[in-house]
Amino acid sequence: MKKACIAILLVFAICFCCFTGCADSKLTKINVCEVTHSVFYAPQYVAIALGYFEEEGLEIELTNGGGADNVMAAVLSGDADIGLCGPEATIYVYNQGQTDYVINFAQLTQKDGSFLLARTPDDDFKIEDVKGSLIIGGRKGGMPEMTLEWVLKQNGIEPGVDVTIDTSIAFDAMSGGFVGGIGDYVALFEPNATALENQDIGYVVMSIGEMSGNVPYTVYNAKQSYIEENPEIIESFVRAIQKGQDYVNNHSAEEIAELLVDFFPDTSKEDITKVVQRYKDIDAYAATTEFTEESFMLLQEIVKEAGELTDFAPYDKLVTNEFAD
Repeated sequence: MKKACIAILLVFAICFCCFTGCADSKLTKINVCEVTHSVFYAPQYVAIALGYFEEEGLEIELTNGGGADNVMAAVLSGDADIGLCGPEATIYVYNQGQTDYVINFAQLTQKDGSFLLARTPDDDFKIEDVKGSLIIGGRKGGMPEMTLEWVLKQNGIEPGVDVTIDTSIAFDAMSGGFVGGIGDYVALFEPNATALENQDIGYVVMSIGEMSGNVPYTVYNAKQSYIEENPEIIESFVRAIQKGQDYVNNHSAEEIAELLVDFFPDTSKEDITKVVQRYKDIDAYAATTEFTEESFMLLQEIVKEAGELTDFAPYDKLVTNEFAD
């Protein structure tokens, strides 16, 4: 009888240990709202696929905001813990006097990820060729459209005078608008650009990111209060992203594509490989989550030139590299 009691106690002890062990290993769920779903954000998907977030005790739930304005709305309302979009959106929020403003804490990409597509192939394309044309450019005040304007102006082409930029079409509808016959050119992210090439509807003639240079184009952000209350979560999140960046910058496009196929079920592995290589060729993926004051000021120059910014926001208020490795 005594032995039976001891056995029962051992069973209870084992069950208790298992139960508490499971409790200790429970992952913290983080809601991340991304500005769009694109191979451009390969390090993020790699980090998910390889379990880097789980290693840090996090479970990521992704939603597609379909624009930086929607990402900001989700972060400010608390529907999203973390946003992924252009830092210009956080500047707008800060300049509007928001008390609990949104802070950028990790850079993911360092160049514009959009490509200019024409209706016919053009191996000899020059940026001057867009003069007199209509370009579907994206939402006014959005980073893709402003970077496009910046590139044009840097090359002596004045939007509204030498070329017309259509900003009336929603970000997620730009590809459909071009397919429907609107515009002579369209600026698209991947894999949408490759999808149009495969359909012989559009042809990549220029990388906008290659022309614009390095800016903290896509970054992770969160409300000031969330960062202050959850520094360990932000630090763990940044570590996982850095691991994803390291993988992407040290592996081939083919190896990366193998990890991304489940995130883009409508895109073939061959096309994903092509897209990743395109982004690697222009050095779009940042090597580190940290970004500099110089690059942040260049971004604000681009936004100001587009007529969307009067007062520059302070770098030390809107950017923290505290969690960077």
